Amino acid sequence: MRCTRLLTGTLLGLTALLALGGPAAADDEKKAPTEAGTSFRTATPFEQGQKATASASTGDYLYWSFPADTGQRPTVKASVELPETQARHGAQTWRIDVYDGLRRRQSCRYGTQARAAAADAARVDLACTLRTVRAWSEPWANDPLRGTYYVRLTVTGLDDADLGLPVSASVEATSKDIGGSAAVDGTLSAPLTAGPSAEATETTADDHDWASGWWTSRWLWTGAGAVLAALAGIGGYALTRGSGRPSRVPPTV
Repeated sequence: MRCTRLLTGTLLGLTALLALGGPAAADDEKKAPTEAGTSFRTATPFEQGQKATASASTGDYLYWSFPADTGQRPTVKASVELPETQARHGAQTWRIDVYDGLRRRQSCRYGTQARAAAADAARVDLACTLRTVRAWSEPWANDPLRGTYYVRLTVTGLDDADLGLPVSASVEATSKDIGGSAAVDGTLSAPLTAGPSAEATETTADDHDWASGWWTSRWLWTGAGAVLAALAGIGGYALTRGSGRPSRVPPTV
């Protein structure tokens, strides 16, 4: 009996440790990155909803990447904590650019993509809201497609004497789910991501569990429209079919 109790206690202890270790391991995997890459190849990945941070020098190019799926309208926000006012020699202009998996720069629908910070400003905030990510596009078009998106943050205007001053930067991406209202016919066989070669390529969707399948809310609207059309047809027939009795034939003379 004593051995049984000891074995039961040991099993309960191991179960508790596993239960505590599971969430801790998951939290470690979900931690936002604290560094940035210096090129497309070395861009630091982060998930939507996370705030990625990095310490850098004024003049560095900072790169991050995040995934975006069909029907989403991503908004990228960046913030730069500027050097101490006493150390700066003038105003600075900072800018963020967003590129898709083929490294095509995507235009911002709205948001402050570039901003000048006065010589006494402590920080500068930037934002860029992209167009809705599509499931399919013409080869010649520049429409945003599902896959990896790259964020580049850098200073574009400053006094040469301010190059190399330390700064702290942060970036985050969130999306508004537009859904079927922006859906189009066709599908993309694989999300657009940068491949191992210098040219961007496509990778299989199996490597990206964030990517949705063929389903969109547009199917709901299509099905609802078909049901309403059928009901309208049945109602119209019921109203116009008549009593069903044969018409009276006038007597012959």
